[in-house]
Amino acid sequence: MKILVIQKIIGALLILFSCTMIAPILVSLIYDDQQQLIFLISLLIPLFLGLLLYFPLRKHDDDLSLRDGFLVVALFWLVLSFFGSIPFILSDALSISVTNAVFESVSGLTTTGATILTQLDHLPKSILFYRSQLQWLGGLGIIVLAIAILPLLGVGGMQLYKAETPGPIKDNKMTPRLTQTAKALWYVYLSITVACALAYYIAGMDIFDAICHSFSTVSIGGFSTHDESFAYFNNTAIELIAILFMVISGINFSLHFLFWSKKSIAIYQNEYELVAYVVFLLTLCIFVSITLTYAQGNNYLDANLAKGVFQAISFATTTGFTVSDMSGWPSYIPMLLIVASFIGGCGGSTAGGMKVIRWCLVLKQGSREIKRLIHPQAQFPIKLGKKVISNNVIDSIWGFFSVYSLTFVAFIFLIMLSGAEYTTAFSMVAATLNNLGPGLGDVAMNYSNIPDTNKWICMLSMIMGRLEILTLLVLISPAFWRS
Repeated sequence: MKILVIQKIIGALLILFSCTMIAPILVSLIYDDQQQLIFLISLLIPLFLGLLLYFPLRKHDDDLSLRDGFLVVALFWLVLSFFGSIPFILSDALSISVTNAVFESVSGLTTTGATILTQLDHLPKSILFYRSQLQWLGGLGIIVLAIAILPLLGVGGMQLYKAETPGPIKDNKMTPRLTQTAKALWYVYLSITVACALAYYIAGMDIFDAICHSFSTVSIGGFSTHDESFAYFNNTAIELIAILFMVISGINFSLHFLFWSKKSIAIYQNEYELVAYVVFLLTLCIFVSITLTYAQGNNYLDANLAKGVFQAISFATTTGFTVSDMSGWPSYIPMLLIVASFIGGCGGSTAGGMKVIRWCLVLKQGSREIKRLIHPQAQFPIKLGKKVISNNVIDSIWGFFSVYSLTFVAFIFLIMLSGAEYTTAFSMVAATLNNLGPGLGDVAMNYSNIPDTNKWICMLSMIMGRLEILTLLVLISPAFWRS
């Protein structure tokens, strides 16, 4: 374990994170909401500690092993969650406990969107902006952003990229050099965010809401500046824009980059996972809209179609925006939407869940096992399009599903020990492990009233979901710590 280089990287990343406080300071100055000092302190603390860790080792040069990369990623997400909570702790406008402040920070950085805050419409603008900014930074991963910066500081980034990037595509690079890959991802990410903000503004949002909601939409985070979320605007055009950009953000960003560079729509047409993703979303939207119309009557056909499609897309992509109070809907629809979040978006997207690509391969593996029962001696390769998938990939995906399922059950059991009823416990874990946000039962509106113990469990669940579980679980393996 290369402790010195890990210390240097953590220091560099803290310095980088401290710079993100500049934007909320500017927002606070513009709106004169008296939060400037809070964000200045929140800038200075990680900056000072980062310099303390980085400066003595600035000339220390060494390569990271993959094992070191996993440790850096895990440490930084944990450390960043605490430093990200400082503005929430210091703000008199919130007056919340440390537990609640850390919960809000973790939820933002992991793009979960679960919140303990209420009366959002009356909070300082800079605090609302900061929440959305946390999600935007966490969306593609602040570690991936740092990959473009760390080489300038004498630290390579490939091991960080493998540990941070979600999905079974970690060895794919869009450009030959990793720094260029990270920059390409962020150019695409930033461009989509700007396009989303402009669309919101043209459709009727003010500039502040447009920027904040574009951050939350493209990151698939779900934080809003209003308690009613998108229902506040009561604007069909805004809802359609949200649907479009939620779908776009649930697609592998590598495809967006390839489309950007090659200017060919065939990039999307020839992608097996994307086709499956679109079919999944269309099927869910149709089912939810039809069943909602059947339950509430044809007199509400137009409203049911609009609300059903929005909620289906929002939950399936694990964004978590809402446009309607689902408490009046048939109970099986909210439960179905929670279950849909287990699938999530495409690998390499900002979405949570297990990812569409894994479900495709699991279904194909299940089909192969049925065929083997009929023809035990036959060979049935698993293919995605024309590409044959190796058995090693299939084995790793089955392993991921096993660990995911066991983790899910364990968290439900821990939460039920506190006295929570099953529906609340199930949806709470599903909403946090899949980085969805909204749940059912006691967490249908927010997470403010659950016990602090359950909040810490949910925080761990959010981070494990964001890093796809194995990145954290590998740290408790004895083999990881053997030299």
